[in-house]
Amino acid sequence: MDTETALPNIAFPGHDKFIAALDAAVTQGDEHAITAALRRTLCNLIRDKDVRLPDCVHEPLQDHYARRELYRSPEHGYSVVAMTWGPGQGTPVHDHCGLWCVEGVWDGELEICQYELLEQDGNRFRFRAAGGMHAGPGSAGSLIPPHEYHTIRNTNPDAVAVSLHIYKAPMACCSMFVPQEGEWFTRLDKTLCTDDAR
Repeated sequence: MDTETALPNIAFPGHDKFIAALDAAVTQGDEHAITAALRRTLCNLIRDKDVRLPDCVHEPLQDHYARRELYRSPEHGYSVVAMTWGPGQGTPVHDHCGLWCVEGVWDGELEICQYELLEQDGNRFRFRAAGGMHAGPGSAGSLIPPHEYHTIRNTNPDAVAVSLHIYKAPMACCSMFVPQEGEWFTRLDKTLCTDDAR
């Protein structure tokens, strides 16, 4: 397999233990059982001293939060993406293109806000914030469509945050929602790129 078509598989301490644990979790049954198993597994892995993510994931980028794909399972199809959030960096309201996802905070703290879709009028969507939380290291949550609308932000003005995201399949695009008037947003299709993970 040449480098252009090779699946991402970045080496790091505890890599094999990490992948074996994720592989076991994604064979648990339906999406609810899988995401529950992945949440437990990810919380354990974050606390596991044998597992250390590559140094690059602790390096923020100035103009956007970093998305570094660390692994893509050739057998199960899931994708593991580390995200690095510089101070103040975050996302608009967005979806996951119909993919389930488990997200865990590896370092730092993130503010996560869920949104409930109330109605849709063509390319206009009406959302209402449905609860938020500050998540610290070792915490994990899941998103299962259609309950996938949310924002993520590093609200700390001084510290970098790192999160790990396990998607059902590689997420190459999503919809982001731009605020208009009141609770109304306009949908924009967004292509998602990944940053160098070496």
